[in-house]
Amino acid sequence: QVQLVESGGGSVQAGGSLRLSCAASGYTHSRNCEGWFRQAPGKPREGVAALCAGGRGTLYTDSVKGRFTVSQDNVNNTLYLQMNSLKPEDTAMYYCAAGAAWYSAPLQRSAYPYWGQGTQVTVSS
Repeated sequence: QVQLVESGGGSVQAGGSLRLSCAASGYTHSRNCEGWFRQAPGKPREGVAALCAGGRGTLYTDSVKGRFTVSQDNVNNTLYLQMNSLKPEDTAMYYCAAGAAWYSAPLQRSAYPYWGQGTQVTVSS
C-alpha cells in the first residue's frame, strides 16, 4: 500500500526558509504526478506545487512562484518542497500527494488518490 510520510515543517520568521520532505513507499511516479497542497484554517486546500514525470516538469500556484521549488529524489523516492522567502500567508498545514495521472491537472486536489497526513508550517511576522 502507498504510504506518504511528511517531515520538515516548523515555525520560522518571515523571510526564512524550510524544506519539506515526503517519503513515499509502495509508489512509483514513473507515469504520474506528485504535488504539495496546503490548507489554512477556514480556507480550502489549495495546490501549491506539482512535479510530473514524462517531461511535464513542474507547476506552481502564482503566489509561490519564484519562492518555492518542488523536486524529486528518484533514488530515495522522496518528494521535496524547498520554501524560501516565507511569508505569514504561507502559514498552513502542508500535505504531499501522489498518484495523479499523467494527463491530470496536477494542482487539482481531486486528481490525487494518495495523501500524507500533513506537516504544519507557521510563519510569523
